[in-house]
Amino acid sequence: MRPDVEAMKADIEQSVALLRRRLDWDVALRKLDELNARVEDPTLWNDPAAAQTVSRDRSRLATQIDAVRAMEQELEDGVMLAEMADEEGDEAALEDARAQLKAIKERAARAELEALLSGEADGNDAYLEVNSGAGGTESNDWAGMLLRMYSRWARAHGYEVELEAEEGGEQAGIKSATIQIKGPNAYGWLKSESGVHRLVRISPYDAAAKRHTSFASIGVSPVVDDAIEIDINPSDVRTDTYRASGAGGQHINKTDSAVRLTHIPTNTVVACQAGRSQHQNREQAWKMLRARLYELELQKREAAAQALADAKTDIGWGHQIRSYVLQPYQMVKDLRTNVETSDTQGVLDGDLDAFMGAALAARVGETRGSTTE
Repeated sequence: MRPDVEAMKADIEQSVALLRRRLDWDVALRKLDELNARVEDPTLWNDPAAAQTVSRDRSRLATQIDAVRAMEQELEDGVMLAEMADEEGDEAALEDARAQLKAIKERAARAELEALLSGEADGNDAYLEVNSGAGGTESNDWAGMLLRMYSRWARAHGYEVELEAEEGGEQAGIKSATIQIKGPNAYGWLKSESGVHRLVRISPYDAAAKRHTSFASIGVSPVVDDAIEIDINPSDVRTDTYRASGAGGQHINKTDSAVRLTHIPTNTVVACQAGRSQHQNREQAWKMLRARLYELELQKREAAAQALADAKTDIGWGHQIRSYVLQPYQMVKDLRTNVETSDTQGVLDGDLDAFMGAALAARVGETRGSTTE
């Protein structure tokens, strides 16, 4: 077997073995059998909330087990193809085998990281909020770039993206926006992205072509279902209605359909304008508020998350988690993990896995490489 094929085979086998250990393979198989039996019990559905939880847990565990089995089978097939191609001197088939093994290796590495997503809300959908910092048009444009970056990352990984609210900038970009990202482990992957993001570039809005520094903040909250109780006193919440802006149909700018909720004790503000009626927007805004308050509770339980919350108090110097430098050189660097890359365009197009993976590994005391090519 060729040395490079042998090396990829060893790497994949190591990742698969680690996944089996993290899943506690024999225990996971027994648990899946138990969950399958519970799902098939018709009395379970007498309690819809419990049924939903069991069904979600079963689906998540089955997906993890099936992924390991699929990688093992594909590894066996890929190695067999490589050995046959090597024996027959078929370089084209050998390249196909290499490509197949490389794809399996990448999937195994991602699955290895996903196995670290053990937080109580890591498997949930997520709300991602973007807010521009001081700086007017420059920061608004940067906030718009970040919204595009995260939307592209989400769609590239098969997640569904829904715009919940958006306030446009006067000349370009956005002042703020909230999107909901739907899919397995969305919150687990995105939670480490909360914080201030700094951009350095030659401004396209400066006739003198000077270098500008802009800031915008990202906030991520898990979407919580009815099984998680969040006690909110209605008297603590101020409700404001206003006319929605932007694309959305004939009702836009004709009725006060948009809803903004302010939780006075925590000064937490959410807004929704995506629905076609005030009733729809009010219902969704309450879901968003529950998610934000749940995230605050999670932050209280984690010292690291509390430090992150402190960093959000000022969208500016000294609080950034990541720098995106486009001038005078090309570099994106995460200031927490030291992961960096010169492929700035790739990152702005949504290639964020190296940063998210390193941050996730760091949260559980593991390390990853510090530089991506």
